[in-house]
Amino acid sequence: LIMNQLLTIGAALQTQATGLPCLIESFLGGGAQGEVYAATLAGQAVAVKWYFPQYLRQDPDLRRRLEQIIRYGAPSDRFLWPLDLVTWSEAEAGFGYIMPLREARFKGLTDLVTRRVNPSFRTLISCGFELALNYRKLHEKGLCYRDIAFGNLFFDPETGEVRIGDNDNVDVNNRRGAISGTSRFMAPEILRGDAEPNAQTDLFSLATLLFYLLCNHHPLEGARELAIRCFDQAAMTRLYGQEPLFIFDPQDERNRPVPGEQDNPLLFWPLYPQALRNQFARAFTAGINDPEHGRVRESEWCNTLVALRDAIVHCPLCQAENFYDPAARRLGAPPVCWACQQPIPAPARLRIAHRNERMLLILNRDSQLFPHHLNPSADFDFGEAVGAVVVHPQQPTVWGLENRSTDKWVATTAAGAVHEVAPGRRATIATGTRLHFGLSEGEIRVG
Repeated sequence: LIMNQLLTIGAALQTQATGLPCLIESFLGGGAQGEVYAATLAGQAVAVKWYFPQYLRQDPDLRRRLEQIIRYGAPSDRFLWPLDLVTWSEAEAGFGYIMPLREARFKGLTDLVTRRVNPSFRTLISCGFELALNYRKLHEKGLCYRDIAFGNLFFDPETGEVRIGDNDNVDVNNRRGAISGTSRFMAPEILRGDAEPNAQTDLFSLATLLFYLLCNHHPLEGARELAIRCFDQAAMTRLYGQEPLFIFDPQDERNRPVPGEQDNPLLFWPLYPQALRNQFARAFTAGINDPEHGRVRESEWCNTLVALRDAIVHCPLCQAENFYDPAARRLGAPPVCWACQQPIPAPARLRIAHRNERMLLILNRDSQLFPHHLNPSADFDFGEAVGAVVVHPQQPTVWGLENRSTDKWVATTAAGAVHEVAPGRRATIATGTRLHFGLSEGEIRVG
């Protein structure tokens, strides 16, 4: 038998709810609170987190918190949520909990920041969307996470699908507790000692995380951070809590990133459409000065990130992902590709209107329509496409939009010809073609 610090490989733990044995298979890793093991429960692969005795003394409320969130149940399958408590006859005072086992395809967000993985923009945006959506589901249950940070988040570098770990931090919103968060992700009011972690402070941590995802840098670390000689707790509290200033604050340039030292945000920030930059500016100006009313809600991030993903346009020369920004195009010269520096012509795009809602989808070779495109009141569901760009098998320059829904569409060409687009059929992508989807209408533009 191999011994680790806490549990023996092969040990049979007792589950609290069912009494079934949970067999420890292998050691996976450890952290400040305890160790994680792979295990089997009734033939199913699971993970077990087992706590250090000293951590149990530091967090006397832990068992109550775990029993409570086990009763609440997981907000979604993206959470590695506690399923049951476990005890071991050879460690009378100790305990741990069972959770789903994280698949090997998921990498830590720390791997992203250190560039051990290098995902596409599409993957990063999908990851950000999933985080915003699933924290919203958590908050809708009346819970708050308390410690949103790199260490407890994982993503699939191919798809952006996420897993949220360390859910023993979760508690009922506004309840006082032992977990304050991770300094660089804490809301300023927590660092100043003016507030406890709650759903509002989670929103600040989420915005910080999204900025890191898209700009690979902290939103408050500019010239002021470089001027700090001794980065102790007092300096940290001042930078992130007492005098926080967004590095791209539209009204105050004193904390801009320093070229040659803080290049990531200087490189990434100009690549994004103005709508996203406005959202970040709000999150780190009004969201700092007026936490109650100024913070960007999870649903707003979801809408913005889906629109950002729909705005990806591939450079026709080098295929690099760029972003179509209508606001920038109206101002003048065509944009150039960030990778090869060649002009990017206006791509084929679908403008969708539904009452007061407006959406824009770039029609790339791999673009798809989903339920919310045809019915903006529908929930975001990317499980099954209701439309897709297809290339004519004999004529590669002729592209169409295929109806993969169960309803017929009606297409009206620029010349006024009207024809039905039944499920399985396609409408040619051509300037001026209008598509009636039932609840919404789209118009195709090329060039």
